[in-house]
Amino acid sequence: MHEVGITRSIVEICEENARRQGATIIRSVTVEIGELSGVVPEAVEFCFEACSKGTLLEEASLIIDRIPGRGRCGDCRAECGMDPHSFECPTCGSLALQRIAGDELRVTEMEID
Repeated sequence: MHEVGITRSIVEICEENARRQGATIIRSVTVEIGELSGVVPEAVEFCFEACSKGTLLEEASLIIDRIPGRGRCGDCRAECGMDPHSFECPTCGSLALQRIAGDELRVTEMEID
């Protein structure tokens, strides 16, 4: 499960940035996880408690914003929803969909003291 490594990285990034700002505790962390990122949000939630133990995030709440997949057809330029399993344009049937949203994986916000 690569989500353990991803969750550790989230904790490290947050802790490093919070310390630079002189924080002594992180109250909450908001993370965007795209539907097309290959990361399972529930697995990150599951790993968060263990990965944050003994850090500034130990008591933090994890808020995950799930970003739906979106694509644009390279042929007809139509925009549509995308999932990780189908890449066919519903408008013209082309297989030329390009991702325009949904592959995000980033920390967007922290509440610190």
